[in-house]
Amino acid sequence: MDHSPRTPEDLAKFFHSGAAQFVLGVAQLEQLPAADRPECAFIGRSNVGKSSLFNALFGNSSLARVSNTPGRTQQLNFFNFRDGAAYIVDVPGYGYAQAPTAEVKKWQNVLKDYLRGRVNLRRAFLLIDARHGIKENDVEMMKMLDTAAVAYQIILTKIDKISAAAVTKVLAEVQSKIKKHAACAPEILVTSSEKSIGLEDLRAAVLRLIET
Repeated sequence: MDHSPRTPEDLAKFFHSGAAQFVLGVAQLEQLPAADRPECAFIGRSNVGKSSLFNALFGNSSLARVSNTPGRTQQLNFFNFRDGAAYIVDVPGYGYAQAPTAEVKKWQNVLKDYLRGRVNLRRAFLLIDARHGIKENDVEMMKMLDTAAVAYQIILTKIDKISAAAVTKVLAEVQSKIKKHAACAPEILVTSSEKSIGLEDLRAAVLRLIET
């Protein structure tokens, strides 16, 4: 792997538009690539801004599709990072799946098995909309991650949409709630893809996971 960047400018260059490339979409466990490199996953409710943040992270507006139909695509999207140094996984949004109940149930089982069995999964980043805080389906996902013993970290998105006072309030509320979840990291990342807020911290966090 390349020499680790240390400045914000170097980090941005390291995560430039060609740093991540789509490899494959996985709809069933048999399609998973070999667990032969570090991996981190991005998870969040539909409309949480995951695709926008994913694209901003890598400076590529078309890397992850920003869909107007939440929950339409039910597959794990694997991206090769830095010529195979790691996998970055974009997990479909949950909460508003536009699919029959049986298909949603099948997908949930695939996701659970992926989380339980992926030994190279270093961390899941769980995105929470700063305007709404942690919702019931977020708690369900947190319990799933806890049960699977997957280390995860909260990312607050869209902080540019609320006031500084509201950011402080939601941070305190989320901090209080995550204390009950053993697998959740204590540090909360605060971001805005539209205003490029927090991207440096997120890039540094991803890089630390890959280097560990």
